[in-house]
Amino acid sequence: MLSSPACSPFRLPLTRGGASRRSAAAATITMRDRSKNRKPTQRGRYLSTEAIQAVQSLKRAALRGDPAASSAAAVEPKLRRLLKADMVAVFRELAAQGEALLALQVFEEIRKEHWYKPRLLWYVDLVTVLASKDLRSEVDKACSYLKREQLEPDTEGFNLLLKALLNAGFTQLTLDCFRLMKLWDSDPDRITYTTLIKGLESLGKMELSAGIRLEAENDYGCLDFLDEVEIEEACTSSS
Repeated sequence: MLSSPACSPFRLPLTRGGASRRSAAAATITMRDRSKNRKPTQRGRYLSTEAIQAVQSLKRAALRGDPAASSAAAVEPKLRRLLKADMVAVFRELAAQGEALLALQVFEEIRKEHWYKPRLLWYVDLVTVLASKDLRSEVDKACSYLKREQLEPDTEGFNLLLKALLNAGFTQLTLDCFRLMKLWDSDPDRITYTTLIKGLESLGKMELSAGIRLEAENDYGCLDFLDEVEIEEACTSSS
């Protein structure tokens, strides 16, 4: 008489520990490492396939040296078909990759869209990449666009913009944007004044820095916070 499957000598009894091990192994098998299949990220979001194709197409057009390459973004069908989020993602991806001129061209296309609403951080991205390539006239152009916008108060965004301009040595544009900051009710804070004062002094603009110091004193009464920043920087560098 044949043994039942449960009592077969070729089948080991299933212990409680064995069951837990088998379930653990099964759980391990069902897990996948998705990191190998991830698409390029853009500030916390994934680029769509269409956005990736647009980035690649624009870069190829620029590399080929096509007659239309200087206005590639304006004539690129893939770019014009993109949704708002993807179009912005293409701009920010190009800026992150250091494709300064292409980023500027895409940004100019974005400004023509019916859904366009200015964001100060877009300008920070644009100015940063243009300045990193020493494209001074293009930085001037970007700031000229900014001066025509109407933005919501954004002190943190302005602080980033002022730092980017100072790092590239754009003294007058820095002061112009500081005035815009006040005009658009973005109240300067300690970081604003520290960035301006130390940045201008590093560029040898002592008189301009002195003027900013006076404004800081009018707002805060004293400049002790400048010394606090120096102490923090010294501790950070020594650690």
